[in-house]
Amino acid sequence: MEEIKVNPPWPPPRKWVWLVILGVIGLVLVFSTFYAVGPDEVGVIKRFGRYTRTTEPGLHVRIPFAESATKVKVRHIFKEEFGFRTAEAGVRTLYTPDIWGEESLMLTGDLNVAVVEWIVQYTIIDPYKYLFKVRDARQTIRDVSEVVMRLVVGDRSVDEVLTIGRMEAASEAGIKFQEILDSYDAGIKIVTLQLKDVNPPDKVKPAFNEVNEARQDKERFINEAWQAYNEVIPRARGEAEQTVAEAEGYATRRVNSAKGDADRFLALWSEYRKAKDVTRKRLYLETLTEVLPRVGKIYVVDSEQKSILPLISLEGEKK
Repeated sequence: MEEIKVNPPWPPPRKWVWLVILGVIGLVLVFSTFYAVGPDEVGVIKRFGRYTRTTEPGLHVRIPFAESATKVKVRHIFKEEFGFRTAEAGVRTLYTPDIWGEESLMLTGDLNVAVVEWIVQYTIIDPYKYLFKVRDARQTIRDVSEVVMRLVVGDRSVDEVLTIGRMEAASEAGIKFQEILDSYDAGIKIVTLQLKDVNPPDKVKPAFNEVNEARQDKERFINEAWQAYNEVIPRARGEAEQTVAEAEGYATRRVNSAKGDADRFLALWSEYRKAKDVTRKRLYLETLTEVLPRVGKIYVVDSEQKSILPLISLEGEKK
């Protein structure tokens, strides 16, 4: 027996065409009516292009073909890079080649040139303002950030931007940046503005390094001079103060001694006036007590003796 192949009729019957059309219309209606908002997003609903409401995360319904939903990530931190671009993030971050010189090359307050690289992190706090108050929010952020950074760097010397003034410059730039965005009603909050790297241009790096080395030598010489000063001057001051203290002590001792001698003399004079004979004898005896121990030989002479020669041995004179 031969097998007979029966081909389906073409075109298909009308009922199948209508079923396919209705199915497509149903799918379109379903996808146009229902929409889902992620956990880190909100949905901004526009009806014929006009803002109507904001919906929270979850499954929601909208009017098909009349309302549209724009999802805005309000719990996400966005990042903009200036002067460089991250090619691949990871344990070892890769950056694109240096082709962003125009946005990072800046003039400092002391008329030097510096290459400034920085990062801006921000979050969306008002989806309505973010979508409707600013035409291009991302480009606005980049333009305002570049203007503010050039303003802050232009008010400082190259040394401040390169070294001690980096944190202060970044803080001031973040404050001014936020003030400008608030004046625009952008609905954006700056989380952080960080200076990643600040360097002189490659063409002037050798000269800049030489200047830095000279300044370091200058600081070293100044520190060595201060060290010698701190070693010599305090010692000299201590010796001078010691000499002055010794002189003052000597003067005080001499004055007190003189006052004591005067007071003792006055006391003796007062007692002498009361009993002159007794005082005279006492002074005489005290004087003899001090003098006699120093005499080698003592001769006691009788007042009635006419001559003392018989009593004195002349052997000592002969010797």
